[in-house]
Amino acid sequence: MRVVLAKPRGFCAGVERAIRVVELALEQYGPPVYVRKEIVHNRHVVERLRALGAVFVEELAEIPSGTVTILSAHGSPPAVYQEAERRELRLIDATCPLVRKVHVEVRRYVKRGYRVLLIGHAGHDEVVGTMGQAPDATILIKSLEDVRRLELAADARGVILTQTTLSQDDARELVDALRRRFPQLELPPHEDICYATQNRQNAVREISGRIGVLLVVGSQNSSNSRRLTEVGRARGVRAYLVDGPDHIEEGWLEGGQPVGVTSGASAPEDVVQGVLAYLRQRGVTVVEEIEAPDEGVVFTLPRLNSMGPADEPPIRGV
Repeated sequence: MRVVLAKPRGFCAGVERAIRVVELALEQYGPPVYVRKEIVHNRHVVERLRALGAVFVEELAEIPSGTVTILSAHGSPPAVYQEAERRELRLIDATCPLVRKVHVEVRRYVKRGYRVLLIGHAGHDEVVGTMGQAPDATILIKSLEDVRRLELAADARGVILTQTTLSQDDARELVDALRRRFPQLELPPHEDICYATQNRQNAVREISGRIGVLLVVGSQNSSNSRRLTEVGRARGVRAYLVDGPDHIEEGWLEGGQPVGVTSGASAPEDVVQGVLAYLRQRGVTVVEEIEAPDEGVVFTLPRLNSMGPADEPPIRGV
């Protein structure tokens, strides 16, 4: 049996940045450091940071006033920043710059009188943060049924934006359906689906003709990881999302078909290596990694928000 290992896979620049923010905050200020929501959607990452002293909470009300608080990579609505200011929290914003780009787009288009049609998954942390930028002017589009039910005046000005971790295929289908019904709808100058999501999906497309089974390493609440399984299944591959080797069922490997392995943008590489070790124990003799250039994307670290004490130093970089 053989494995085809996708590349690129694993941590994107936004995830690396967010994790490093928590690590540096713990080094600089000492535990506990509070984090609103999971810093990224991966169980292994959250458990490791929790062991170092990070305290993960759902809402700011759970955090003592005046303490160091980090906002997750998925972005937050304006009300969260306002509450942090009221509670005098020493805020560090780890929002991914590509998510922040979408927030800026929402505010810019709404200021110009546009309606925002946001394609995304209801309840996802990123969607909640993006819709919170202009809730009265933003309509969430989750499915083709939402497109069919949508009512817009023929002369209404509107723009189509997307969650950054969507399947390219699904997003394209919804964008095309929206523009068929409402040809006046515009698109932003640059696509919202992030480079890492696109690259990982393209890698799955590349290997799908050579494998019978796809193992996507990632947590169940990771949107971009779930989309990778959908890309594989759309191409006739049996695809499974696994949090690690303990979640693999041996029946999936029966028949000796080649196995593809990839990982979502928030999944650590050591977990991928654990999956490969599991497969080698069960008869894999060849692991072939596809060729792909390094993505070469690095985001600068944020500074401590000025709403904290004036003499507080910025977080130190690496």
